[in-house]
Amino acid sequence: MLGLLVRRLAFTIPMLVAVSFCVFSLIVLVPGDPAVSLAGENPDPEQIAAVRERLGLNDPFLVQFWHWFTGVLHGDLGQSLFSSQSVAGAVFARLPATLSLALLSLAVALVLGVAVGVLAAMRPGTWVDRVATFAASLGVAVPYFWVGMILVLLFAIDLTLFPAVGYTPLHENPLHWFLHLFLPATALGLAPAAVIARQTRAGMTGVLREDYVRTATAKGLPPARVVGKHALKNAAVPVVTAFGLEASRLIGGTVVIEQLFALPGLGSLAYTSVFARDFPMVQGVLLVVAALVLLINLLVDLSYGYFNPRIRQS
Repeated sequence: MLGLLVRRLAFTIPMLVAVSFCVFSLIVLVPGDPAVSLAGENPDPEQIAAVRERLGLNDPFLVQFWHWFTGVLHGDLGQSLFSSQSVAGAVFARLPATLSLALLSLAVALVLGVAVGVLAAMRPGTWVDRVATFAASLGVAVPYFWVGMILVLLFAIDLTLFPAVGYTPLHENPLHWFLHLFLPATALGLAPAAVIARQTRAGMTGVLREDYVRTATAKGLPPARVVGKHALKNAAVPVVTAFGLEASRLIGGTVVIEQLFALPGLGSLAYTSVFARDFPMVQGVLLVVAALVLLINLLVDLSYGYFNPRIRQS
């Protein structure tokens, strides 16, 4: 497993550098000059030139990237163009809300998706299988922001079971933290749950027909042990792959869900920064999100070695 970890890290670190270059390049390619916005109303060319000089925008592109990248290596993501706030401070102040939402959504997706997929695979061709397949197809097709609005109307406005907007940090009140995140996490986790359910059903249907599973059943092992210990682990590789892909998409979906539920996370920070053309803030958010996605991919790759020992030796 250590060798697999070293090989994956050797691939992930250059990928992170490449992603950093892409993030910086994309911001530079965006039309518009931030110096014009910062120079005030009706600026003259001298004022714009002075702002460009102060921001280092007259330097060659690679020089600008090198200055930004060396700052990143030292934990300095720059300063906001408009509030002069530290980008790193603003990003890491918003990070707990986004991580809470993403982790709770992934938990909803994993638990619900695996449970529905296993139930459908254990009763192929029955009404349970047909209902699970229909629900999974519906979950993939329905946009999560629409699911979020329906959940707000039903559970927050009509039944008043959960708050519609707002966020409470976990260390202040764990119960309020959970209640505030339940609806947005459910809205964000249903679509990944549908994908995981379909992958789990497909994988488990084949594995449950294998001889070793029938032998374990013939020996009198309880169905829960046959499924949990013998079948589910061998069907887990495609499920974990789907989980990793959906986790990456889910982090992107937090932008819309945080706006809908008024959560103070990275998504809402990115949304306001893009419209304000606060490029250093956008770069900081994108870089942290990209690092989270690469970390998820690294964990998924390492899980392959656990579920399939032959991958550790390849």
